[in-house]
Amino acid sequence: DTSGAQNELISLLISYWDKPNIFVVGDDDQSIFRFQGANVQNIVEYNLRYAENLYRVMLTDNYRSSQSILDVARELIQHNTERVSLPGLNKHLTAQNERHLGAIIHPQIKAYSSQFNEFADITHEISQLLQSGVPPEEIAVIYKEHRSGQELARFFQIKGIPVNTKRKVNILKEPFGQKIINILRYLALENQFPYSGDELLFEIMHYDFYQIAPIDVAKVSVEVSNHNKNNKDKTSIRAKISDIARQTGQTLFDTESRKQIKRLSDDLEFWIKEVNNLTLQGLFEKIMVRGGILAYILTSPDKTWLMQTLSSLFNFIKEESRKKPDLKLKDLIILVDLLEENDLSLDLNQNIFNEQGVNFLTCHGSKGLEFEYVYLIGSSSNVWEKKRKFSGGYKMPDTLFSSMPSSSDEEELRRLFYVAITRAKKFLTISYPGQDAKGRDLEPTVFIGEIISQTEIPVQAQDVSEEILTDFFILQFTQEERPNIGLIDKQYVDQLLQDYVLSVTHLNNYLDCPLKFYFQNLVMVPSGKNETMTFGSAVHWALNKLFRSLQENDNQFHNLPRFIDDFQWYMKRNREAFTSEQFKRRMEYGDKILPPYYNKYINTWEKFTVTEYMIRNVEIEGIPVKGVLDKLEFRGNQVNVVDYKTGNFERAKPKFKRPDDKNPAGGDYWRQAVFYKLLVDNDRRKNWEVVSSEFDFIEPDKGEYVKQKVVITPEDLSIVKDQIKDTYAKILNHEFNGCGKEDCQWCTFVRTNFQQPQDILEKSGEDENTELQ
Repeated sequence: DTSGAQNELISLLISYWDKPNIFVVGDDDQSIFRFQGANVQNIVEYNLRYAENLYRVMLTDNYRSSQSILDVARELIQHNTERVSLPGLNKHLTAQNERHLGAIIHPQIKAYSSQFNEFADITHEISQLLQSGVPPEEIAVIYKEHRSGQELARFFQIKGIPVNTKRKVNILKEPFGQKIINILRYLALENQFPYSGDELLFEIMHYDFYQIAPIDVAKVSVEVSNHNKNNKDKTSIRAKISDIARQTGQTLFDTESRKQIKRLSDDLEFWIKEVNNLTLQGLFEKIMVRGGILAYILTSPDKTWLMQTLSSLFNFIKEESRKKPDLKLKDLIILVDLLEENDLSLDLNQNIFNEQGVNFLTCHGSKGLEFEYVYLIGSSSNVWEKKRKFSGGYKMPDTLFSSMPSSSDEEELRRLFYVAITRAKKFLTISYPGQDAKGRDLEPTVFIGEIISQTEIPVQAQDVSEEILTDFFILQFTQEERPNIGLIDKQYVDQLLQDYVLSVTHLNNYLDCPLKFYFQNLVMVPSGKNETMTFGSAVHWALNKLFRSLQENDNQFHNLPRFIDDFQWYMKRNREAFTSEQFKRRMEYGDKILPPYYNKYINTWEKFTVTEYMIRNVEIEGIPVKGVLDKLEFRGNQVNVVDYKTGNFERAKPKFKRPDDKNPAGGDYWRQAVFYKLLVDNDRRKNWEVVSSEFDFIEPDKGEYVKQKVVITPEDLSIVKDQIKDTYAKILNHEFNGCGKEDCQWCTFVRTNFQQPQDILEKSGEDENTELQ
């Protein structure tokens, strides 16, 4: 298992003495760390280099496993050619543990119809073992990839079965780490562009360092939004909580919430002032102590883990400050963004340790350990031999990291499989699913084929009883319980919903996730300007000005330079939405794509148009609706609705799909087109009829500009009408449970900041080498 550098160090030490004395242990069949530079050739070269004075001891007595397990392992590993071959070398292992002598318990190979069935049956079987008195520490679930193992471990936790495992986590993605980074990000924003960080401040107000009632956060957000809607002098959440902090007498907020709001406001104002007065390390310390974060950690049941996370973040800041002594807060945030954009991480090992727990291990992490019962799960070809070794989007040369030929890959994997199955003392089960979670057929790994071809072990097609599947389904439902914000003040929400009018954005957001609608459209969480949105708004602004110019220029469009000037004016007006690099890149990109877009359509654009057209006071089957349409093109009373889109057309294609089994609600753009037809057709002020809807993509797709038409059928109209009625009724009924999707921003926000049943284990997405990197 030694790397090239370690081998060189040993050689240098040996060369010092005339008669060196060195003791080496090695097993070529268990050489599994080639990714670290280890090589099965190490043993061969050692034998050759020191052959003259070498004394060899062959260990063939095995005191761990039963003979039946050793025989299966031998039949598997004999397929490898990269093995040490020396005169007199006997690699036939014999079981010598008296507990196993005479007991014939053959390993089992089980085929399940799906991963769901595999997990359900293994969970049930291990539960039965524990109930029969088998110590949990004598049971191991082994897997090649962390993802599948950690998913099963979560179910064990929910079922109340203790587990023993460790995982490598990215503290930039951990909830506690993200909270600290978001506070730093907010301070950097406010220091550079005052009152620009309200979106982050809304989230920070929910953090458990500050015990502010969620409904009071909602009230602050709504007050700010209503003020900005009705007044020219704009305000912000930062300004609002500062006002609340100075208020006396009766207010909308109870005494404790107002006290906590005052503490937060005072802290933020102090930190923002100190951004330019303290070193980055000094500022970090002030935030931890004054913000009560350190006190929060010390009183938390997870204080050890939280302190490790905090220390790792602080060490990262100290290391970066050492490299660049004048490092500023904004520089740190740019660095963090760079890490996230390039999928790089700040790793920290998290141990979930329980001496009396079922062990969850990767194949690499299992080396050197032994257990009475071993379950090697997920043994399908897509996980083993067909898995890509590098996921960065580029194919790396096979010789880049190792001089070994590519044919060695399979033999390395076979050794890894060999290590996994030889962890078992007495009972070994190898299993694989016949289908993945998406219903695609899977094949067993070739190593299972090699075992059954050389032994009499049959593959058992494992039927799982309905009772076991039902129990596991309930368990899965518990694990995936949709997050609920709770603590809703019904009277206050009813007040927000007075005279409520539905738009297509609201409809899309609710169907995507009711929590998304609640926070973005009802509570109206401040939405900070960002690069993508502001670039799109700049393009919309320039196009709107272009078509409005027809009224000023005798029905003639103004020229290309004026079109570009309008785009650039908007970009400069909203400069705070970009970093310096983003602004430069987006300005150059606009200058690149807008001239050919203008030249392509300038002679064919319909001139009889209306832009940024607001429709309100319309009902669809009794439901009040509204909308703003980018552009209407007319031929008589017939209308073509045009919506501008910036973004990638290829990635947008799923949004044009009608409802199907995979997405019963249909795509957002399909629904938008249908909604706009219903909106225009039901506007009694006009005698207009939508005959077509078109999405105009401003960014070229493979060099070509795309306009995508949506053909609307009577069935489409009926479906969207039903969606409008159903969604409107659920909104009025306060049905705001989350969608439960793992990548949902608002479900994650609620899980992190509201009282929810917490999963102890989260998906890590790590590879099989995690424990050893």
